[in-house]
Amino acid sequence: MIYKIAISNEKGGVAKTTTTLSLGGALADLGYRTLLIDMDPQANLTLALGLEPNEATRTIAHVLIEAAPLQSAIRKTGFERLDLAPCNPRIESAEQFLPVRANYLRTMRTALELAGPLPYEYILFDCPPSLGTITLNALAAADLLIIPTQPEYFSAYALRNMMGVVRRIRREANPNLAYRILVTLMDRRNRTHRNIYEQLLNTFGEGMFETVIEIDTKLRESPIAGQPITRYMPTSRGSIQYRILAEELIQYVKETTYQTA
Repeated sequence: MIYKIAISNEKGGVAKTTTTLSLGGALADLGYRTLLIDMDPQANLTLALGLEPNEATRTIAHVLIEAAPLQSAIRKTGFERLDLAPCNPRIESAEQFLPVRANYLRTMRTALELAGPLPYEYILFDCPPSLGTITLNALAAADLLIIPTQPEYFSAYALRNMMGVVRRIRREANPNLAYRILVTLMDRRNRTHRNIYEQLLNTFGEGMFETVIEIDTKLRESPIAGQPITRYMPTSRGSIQYRILAEELIQYVKETTYQTA
């Protein structure tokens, strides 16, 4: 069974792409075949894995807009057990074309179903910093929504809208969608960060990952190097924390899958 994860927050700059790349790399390192799907028109995940967005003959835009087979968009990344469905700015057209279609929220889910058995244990969707049609499609196809958030006021405030979107998707397209909040870019020396983190814990409780991703300059360098942090700098704090996050996620998936089986 493939476990599908959307990584989304309408607030930009909260390490969505960094989390997709780093968590995907950590899962691959732990032996899990992982597919990363870039759904952000900025195509930063595609760039971070060394691919030129406009040179790809097939992208996830073809899958969503033209119903191209998902397999036709998948590329090898050069890292064992880690593949990518790239993106380019053309995917922005989906915001116009999809809403006029019937059941448009299920377009991504349908593409996965039509693809048949895929050779992956995990699929990660990197979503744009908005709550438009593209993001809604990822959430409708996902088993779990990971919401990266900085422990800062505006980022934490944006969680209100994210919770509203979770309720909408559960009501209209994906009643079993779960979510977990991931605190990123944490500076434990910063009192405001510590206070907001405590407030998040008090508000969301078990809806948060225990793992916290702290600020690490190596996490900014790894996309430039075209590598997940676990390959670029395996002993860095960011690499260690994303590995711990991957292990926590794997345990969560085992527990929830067992409960619903």
